Amino acid sequence: MNKKLPITHKTIIRSIGIGTFIFGLFALGFLVGNAMGTTSYASDGKFDSELLSQVEATLGEKFIFWKASSTLPTAKELEYGMIKGYVDSYKDPYTIFFPPQEAKNFAEDVKGSFGGVGMNVGMKDGNITVISPLKDSPAMKAGIKSGDIITAVDGKNMIGLSSDSAVNLIRGPIDTQVKITVIHSGSKTTSDITITRKEIKVPTLDTEKKNGVFVIHLYNFSAESPDLFNKAINEFVMSGLKYMVVDLRGNPGGYLESAVNISSYFLKDGQIIVSEKQGIDEVTISHRSTGKTGIPDGTKIVVLIDGGSASASEIMAGALKDQGVAKLVGEKSFGKGSVQELVNYDDGSSLKVTIAKWYTPNGLNISMGGIKPDVEALAATSTIPKGKDGKAIDTQLLKAIEVVKTR
Repeated sequence: MNKKLPITHKTIIRSIGIGTFIFGLFALGFLVGNAMGTTSYASDGKFDSELLSQVEATLGEKFIFWKASSTLPTAKELEYGMIKGYVDSYKDPYTIFFPPQEAKNFAEDVKGSFGGVGMNVGMKDGNITVISPLKDSPAMKAGIKSGDIITAVDGKNMIGLSSDSAVNLIRGPIDTQVKITVIHSGSKTTSDITITRKEIKVPTLDTEKKNGVFVIHLYNFSAESPDLFNKAINEFVMSGLKYMVVDLRGNPGGYLESAVNISSYFLKDGQIIVSEKQGIDEVTISHRSTGKTGIPDGTKIVVLIDGGSASASEIMAGALKDQGVAKLVGEKSFGKGSVQELVNYDDGSSLKVTIAKWYTPNGLNISMGGIKPDVEALAATSTIPKGKDGKAIDTQLLKAIEVVKTR
């Protein structure tokens, strides 16, 4: 498509979360803008083609409905269908066209006003994959796990569909049920999991002191995350401890500004946090630390990651690793290192399009395999160890504590 749509207004929101969706919040990284005007759908600027005319004629001559209740698509439905096909031909799971109703659902997701099951999903190796269930969410309580592949929703096969399509099927009215068919990591069979949708309240941050180590569990990079992280840093200073673990497991990302703000507590002023390569010419823009103070000199730091750590989490983990500030413990991260721009059109439809890629300070393309930990610590899968109190033992966190105390 060579013709550019005129932009009448653009509000930039540097959001880079996986959204892959919390079935509501932090749906992929994106920018937001508005557009108006007519659209050209072919490279030569024309809407039609000889093949399209032939297909249209064949349908008009031969097609019959096999259900009495069926109706012919409207002109607008045909238009949206052709646009979706055009966009899908780019074969980018993050570049997606939304007709008006789907665009409305997506906007509600971003605002966090939704009924859902509480999990992040994304495309991985061609499959709709669970990045992580939210803490204490209906999905987590029902047995959804990071790495689960979603094969069907309420019996509808997910083959060939985008994660956005899965979102539209899974979200719904509060207190209604949805059946999600998954293949657990390491399994060869499917499991049907029925979950009751609830209002999803996304946690942001909490802290704990464990074995002489101050632990910050950061669940997302929302607009409020920097203020909450600042309070956690003050709490750490008051504790008098010298060891810190920043737990980014299951953190799908959020706003770039939040990632830069929080990473700046650990890096010197001017150090690169992440580099962004934009557009076809890959113009490089580096986002640098502002050198925030608060963490005492000599503090030993470990960042805990897993397959649910994505986007902004990978930016922070990669920056602290490459700049020699922290050791990474856990499992390889998700590998979501691209940014999308959301362009809204006059009729209520929108296009989410990939416009940039992220690189760590040492030049690692985050999308090409994610961030690898310095010390691998796999989560228990089949048999989860329990303590004397009957509660599950977090072996990954214990490993992170072990590593930070021996730095």
